[in-house]
Amino acid sequence: MLKIYRNNLETNEFKKEDTITAGSWIQLIAPTEEELIQISNRVGVAKEFLASVIDDDEKPRVDEEDGCKAILLDIPIIHKNNHMESIRTATLGILLVRDDYIVTIESQKTPFLSDFTKGKVKEFYTYKKSRFTIQIVYRIAITYLKVLRDIQKKIEVAEGNMLQATKNEEILNLLGIENSLTYIITALRSNGAVLDRILKGSVVSLYEEDQELLEDAIIENNQAISMAELYRSILESMTDTVATIISNNLNTIMKFLAGITIVISIPTMVASFMGMNVDLGVFEVSPYAFGYLVIISVVLSCIVAYILKKRNML
Repeated sequence: MLKIYRNNLETNEFKKEDTITAGSWIQLIAPTEEELIQISNRVGVAKEFLASVIDDDEKPRVDEEDGCKAILLDIPIIHKNNHMESIRTATLGILLVRDDYIVTIESQKTPFLSDFTKGKVKEFYTYKKSRFTIQIVYRIAITYLKVLRDIQKKIEVAEGNMLQATKNEEILNLLGIENSLTYIITALRSNGAVLDRILKGSVVSLYEEDQELLEDAIIENNQAISMAELYRSILESMTDTVATIISNNLNTIMKFLAGITIVISIPTMVASFMGMNVDLGVFEVSPYAFGYLVIISVVLSCIVAYILKKRNML
């Protein structure tokens, strides 16, 4: 998908356009081969260089080729597997093509840049490439913080369900959150290295306001790393605790079932004794023999149940 946006230099009006001109923002989302060739020919950047940006194996980094500076960063995305949601990361490439264009490339469709495309970002102008780049970087850090707050809520829910845990589903949910945190921490650390390099001023020209915003982004990124590491430590402890609780709960259930089995086996044993082919005395001729058997069975069962209850087996 190829989209072109531009702010009018005189009125600053932001709108979508059909042609690429100086100061345009070119947005590529999961681009096709034809779109890569079209942009390559138009902006003068090798198609292979554009394609490498959306390679799933690419890690956050800064690169330069043919006068084009590329900043690769990881952004969080929602991954669904067997009706369970987890967080993974996708590559977002920001290409600064000389002083003419800024190109963003996403390996898949995400809502991450939607506020920019809708013109909702304050002081956002397509022709201010340095500011635009730093604004994207800042929003990535903020997005990770929002994702971590959602994870915190999931952890709180998991804590509330912990005492009633009897199935492996609870552990699988915690493992899913823990895997999400692993992806997040890896992405944040890699992004942090890129932010530190940008701060040195060798990647984009930093004006005073841009540098302050970038420093804020670095602070938010470091805060997100600290939060993610804390949540992962909590989850590791919770996973062990839930496994222990599940084991204890199952042992309690098994102990209860064993006690019930003993209690209900008493009437069977009494009936078995009375059914033997031996002289049973008064039970053979008494019209109340069945009632006596029921009373004896109930009394013995109650005695056994009381003993088991006293020993915490029921």
